[in-house]
Amino acid sequence: MRPWAGSWRWITLVLLAWGTLLFYIGGHLVRDSEHPERSSRELSKILAKLERLKQQNEDLRRMAESLRIPEGQAEAGSLAAGRLRSLEDQLTRAKQKIHSFQRLTGDGPGPTQEELRRRVENGVKELWYFVRSEVKKLANVEASERQKYADTLLQDMGHQERSIMTDLYYLSQADGVGEWRVKEAKDLSDLVQNRITYLQNPPDCSKARKLVCNINKGCGYGCQLHHVVYCFMIAYGTQRTLILESHNWRYATGGWETVFLPVSNTCTDRTGATTGHWSGEAHDKDVQVVELPIVDSLHPRPPYLPLAIPEDLAQRLHRLHGDPSVWWVSQFVKYLVRPQTWLEKEIQQTTAKLGFKHPIIGVHVRRTDKVGTEAAFHPIEEYMLHVEEQFQHLARRVHIDKKRVYLATDDPSLLQEAKTKYPEYEFISDNSISWSAGLHNRYTENSLRGVILDIHFLSQTDFLVCTFSSQVCRVAYEIMQTLHPDASSFFYSLDDIYYFGGQNAHNQIAVYPHQPRNSEDIPLEPGDVIGVAGNHWDGYSKGVNRKLGRTGLYPSYKVKEKIETVKYPTYPEADKLLTAQKK
Repeated sequence: MRPWAGSWRWITLVLLAWGTLLFYIGGHLVRDSEHPERSSRELSKILAKLERLKQQNEDLRRMAESLRIPEGQAEAGSLAAGRLRSLEDQLTRAKQKIHSFQRLTGDGPGPTQEELRRRVENGVKELWYFVRSEVKKLANVEASERQKYADTLLQDMGHQERSIMTDLYYLSQADGVGEWRVKEAKDLSDLVQNRITYLQNPPDCSKARKLVCNINKGCGYGCQLHHVVYCFMIAYGTQRTLILESHNWRYATGGWETVFLPVSNTCTDRTGATTGHWSGEAHDKDVQVVELPIVDSLHPRPPYLPLAIPEDLAQRLHRLHGDPSVWWVSQFVKYLVRPQTWLEKEIQQTTAKLGFKHPIIGVHVRRTDKVGTEAAFHPIEEYMLHVEEQFQHLARRVHIDKKRVYLATDDPSLLQEAKTKYPEYEFISDNSISWSAGLHNRYTENSLRGVILDIHFLSQTDFLVCTFSSQVCRVAYEIMQTLHPDASSFFYSLDDIYYFGGQNAHNQIAVYPHQPRNSEDIPLEPGDVIGVAGNHWDGYSKGVNRKLGRTGLYPSYKVKEKIETVKYPTYPEADKLLTAQKK
């Protein structure tokens, strides 16, 4: 009988075992797609191990080929015997891996996650039972007692809402998901910051394609910063190095680089072989240096404007962040506002001087030029209502030693008013900043220092109460996104929803039908596209049903955001450098 005649039976068994294992894991991956609540951490482990198993399967195939013994060849030798023993060892390890995968995927979500999910589910049902019962009782309450009854009802509903929100917070952190979110946020930010750095530091500035942006738009600091962000996004989308012209900046005559780090270390010269004004990405492809107008005069409009996000990052951003569009804007803000050494020292000294520490809620009250033109007047009581509500939320998770409020305002009299009306709060504020924010002092280096400090401290708070009609508030909110994995819900705006000046249309998609109950409502059918005008913060939003052309109100919960994606360049060379650095 030919030596090792039974080897093919062994090979067949081994390959069958590997095939069974791969089929088993593949089946788990399919089943996991039907259960989105399964931990993403488990799925990542499975995918990584699956890749290793595929490689080992290929090694086995090659080993099986080497064991094939031609007819008439009697000598197999010790080499073949050694390879067969290696195959048997790998079969044993394959069985061990099967047991490992069973332990990994067979138990489902972690116990903490399931316990919290059931608590949230039960909490929502109990809240509905409570509201339904109490509203029915309202008809029998005497007219003189209805206000007291309504106040008690709202107080009780608030307790239940905070309980549910607390459970949802812990659910978001359960079974390693919180750690995953922190890592994913850092990885994504590192990726984008590295791409920007690569774009901004070309090896030969004289040959680089450039986009020139002049900072001196006729508006305040927040507006000018957003103007530069808009320029930066188009530079990134068109693969042009941003040249920021800031000499004789109205806030600092020495320019941007006297306050923040330069936007480039290697390329700040706008010269080039050819220069032209923006006339569209395709039309400008042979022009080395392109000058960009303010967004109001931009024509044609490229696809890179907010609220669009990069296609190659969209899936990860949808999974990580509650508002991917804000996250994308925040990455350009993050790169731009890297402080010079003197400013970093100033921030540290002011932090110590003010006694800024957590827990703390930020309040920004814009008065002066905004009131009566771009925004309505809001008394301090409106802000403090939401401050107190947030402290009650925080108290479910952390110890509140003092109820601290960082108050930023351009009204110097407001600090004393707030202290008088709310003595149980500790208000942290610098009145010199309020004076410098007045119209007669606004465009000075001292005013610039003040607005930068206000934005910094507002972004560092645990929650932000403000008016999104103010650019300062929106910048603070954007920076806040760079300090947390997902801070999209860390705000309450007394007026507008978040927007970016000059943005493309903000759309939502209806997910539930809606039949109008009065003349102010508009109908919805699933799939309808709604152009958003604003949120009334009372359960209803205002917008236009683009299919019907009708404008009106609709329940906010019946729609979801329609995030536009754009084919931004992916900068593979920058990604290679980042990968090499991590190794």
